[in-house]
Amino acid sequence: MALDISKIVLYEDNHLLIVNKPSSEIVQGDKTGDIPLSEKVKLYLKEKYSKPGNVYLGVVHRLDRPTSGALIFARTDKALGRLNAMLREHKIKKTYWTIVEKPPKIPESTLRHYLKKNPKNNKSYVVSKNTEGALEAILNYKVVANSDKYSLLEIELQTGRHHQIRAQLSHIGCIIKGDLKYGAKRSNEDASICLHARYLNFIHPVRKQEIQITAPVPKNRLWQFFENNVKV
Repeated sequence: MALDISKIVLYEDNHLLIVNKPSSEIVQGDKTGDIPLSEKVKLYLKEKYSKPGNVYLGVVHRLDRPTSGALIFARTDKALGRLNAMLREHKIKKTYWTIVEKPPKIPESTLRHYLKKNPKNNKSYVVSKNTEGALEAILNYKVVANSDKYSLLEIELQTGRHHQIRAQLSHIGCIIKGDLKYGAKRSNEDASICLHARYLNFIHPVRKQEIQITAPVPKNRLWQFFENNVKV
């Protein structure tokens, strides 16, 4: 069934478009040849506003294909340039929710590691600081809910490395549910991993007002359970 972009839009104006990315979508084209979400959004804008010719759309950041949640696109070159600068200066606050197979030993902490990507298997590994090509990766986490089998963590990224959350949590024994690449026991039925970009907070690059976005969790029983049992 074709994706209805209008049903996943979280925010839209002349400069920005923020969507709640489904876990099945790729943000930009890859070797699979599947139509990327960016192209589907362009078509949505072209049809909605009856735009002739090509539609401009800038990809501000990415989410891994099996990951869901809030994703920002820029509708103007000016907005893209400013948002890219804000990302470099850590002025876009991203908060993720993830369901893990086993809770961390410490309920709330900061993880600091060095990561190196292996392009051959598209996977990042925790390595020593002096490893050639290693990049520092920092995130804050806290346990915000528990079930009989799983725990929900809230994560704030301080850096944006390849597969950062997946690699760092796996390294401390907190495997994300469904993430076979990083050690999960089994895959999820829909091929997703239980990692969701839940909140975005930043100052609008043109209008200068605060933007706060909450992306609804995927519609399955486990996610709904955790959403209803988060400690405030």
